[in-house]
Amino acid sequence: MLTQQPQAFLFKWFSISICLLGFASESSFAQTPKETPKDRDIKIGVVQRFGTKPTDKLTLKATPGSSLTLSFQTPKGVETANTASVKLEVAMKSLPAPVVDERVILSAHRSFESAEDSANQWKAKGIEVEIAQPERWQVWAKRDVYKTPLLRRLLLESLQSQGNKTAFIDTKIVKQVPQAFWVLNGFRYNRNQLKVTAGNNAIEVAEGTNPTPQDFRRYGGRLELQTNAYGTYSLVNEVPVETYLRGVVPHEIGAFSPYASIEAQTILARTYALRNVRRFAIDNYELCADTNCQVYKGLTEVYPETDRAISATRGLVVAYNNELVDALYSAASGGITATFGDVWHGPERPYLRSVIDAPGNVWDLSKQSLANEQNFRRFMSLKKGFNEEGSDAFRWREETSLEAMTAFLKQYFQKKQSPLANFKAIQQVLITERSPAGRVLKMTVQTDGGKIEIDKDEIRNAFEPPISTLFYLDPVYNPDKTMKGYAFVGGGFGHGVGMSQTGSYNLAKLGWNSDRILNFYFPGSKVVPLDRSIVFWRSPENKN
Repeated sequence: MLTQQPQAFLFKWFSISICLLGFASESSFAQTPKETPKDRDIKIGVVQRFGTKPTDKLTLKATPGSSLTLSFQTPKGVETANTASVKLEVAMKSLPAPVVDERVILSAHRSFESAEDSANQWKAKGIEVEIAQPERWQVWAKRDVYKTPLLRRLLLESLQSQGNKTAFIDTKIVKQVPQAFWVLNGFRYNRNQLKVTAGNNAIEVAEGTNPTPQDFRRYGGRLELQTNAYGTYSLVNEVPVETYLRGVVPHEIGAFSPYASIEAQTILARTYALRNVRRFAIDNYELCADTNCQVYKGLTEVYPETDRAISATRGLVVAYNNELVDALYSAASGGITATFGDVWHGPERPYLRSVIDAPGNVWDLSKQSLANEQNFRRFMSLKKGFNEEGSDAFRWREETSLEAMTAFLKQYFQKKQSPLANFKAIQQVLITERSPAGRVLKMTVQTDGGKIEIDKDEIRNAFEPPISTLFYLDPVYNPDKTMKGYAFVGGGFGHGVGMSQTGSYNLAKLGWNSDRILNFYFPGSKVVPLDRSIVFWRSPENKN
């Protein structure tokens, strides 16, 4: 009994202290910045995990007629050197003694949107958190608050006593770490930070040991090699937002799309970038360069039409009530756009409504809700009159076997380190809840180990076939009438929230301008010049 009393005291103290710590300070993603320069610099992680493998190499070189300037710290201060090119490499550095690298992972998610909502819920419980993306998006107990093994274990015990089953402690014993280095003028420099500029603000980068000229990607602005939260390095491109758009717009909408749709995409991409600068606060940059943010390829491929749209819309953003909208878009809606809550957890955005993606009256959603399965199947049988009519992603059908579904679902849970991975076979899959816009909100999977429920955008991670959550299931049988698997019959490609890129093509061809296209997909919003009155983003607790 005596040995239990100090533990009981610590547990009680810990329960109180986590509440106090939770409200002591604002976390990085609860800011409401009013930064409004029209050509604000933005930081993009163009190589996010350099040093994951000891064979990782990066070659940086100047364009013809220019040179690189390297800036790095030495014992005597900041040193600079000029060179035409430099090769960044990593060597595994043995530590004097093994180090425990440990964190409490509170939850894991397919998307930043759901991770941020989860983070806000943890904060409301008094737990300080940070959002990370080692692979999947994760919510971590803030490392500089829960910085001892005792605090981490007390936190986990407290959560488990309240019935939480998602949180766990991720522990690694680290014996060696990657050390970045480069060789210049016969000297080897081992550094964790390097800043690189070029005389003409253009730097070419290639990954791999022997890159070909085609492997290089050109970036405007500056580059910086810096450490990240995962024990490796990130190569960050700091570039003015209008220059950043030159590397985004042609790769998101297509350089040869109808011009008004390019303008609409440009305004959305600018809005998205500025609203989402909080995404990678844990790694000290702002956006990534892939589909977890916006696809960004630097200045390698730029085009006259997309450059014209960027110039013509300079400084224009989409706003609602003086706040940048959540400027979401996807390849195809499948004939109806989704609300925010159809796909992610978190407060609804009033301008992200379900819109029938057609220029005319194809379907009356107010009278025929797509939450009704019969209505939904009838809607999915319609092929004419929609903006995406005739596109490959508008309607699709994919079959899969129970064996393939089992393997894929087990892998999904294993990546999350979830005990739900401990089943052997899927027996049945049902759609148990659908939104008024037809999106699957919940699926129930009957396995030999019991029932598993999967919801919203996690469905696209848990099952391989669906490329959107706008689908229904048809059972597929073997010749002997035994269950073989399921056919996923659906429409659209991506989350379906906000603007359909394919749909915008048709509206542009019909003569709609970019403002009208954006108001169609974001009802109640306005295209406005960026100024100091516009808030980039308000956290839920700061909304009036």
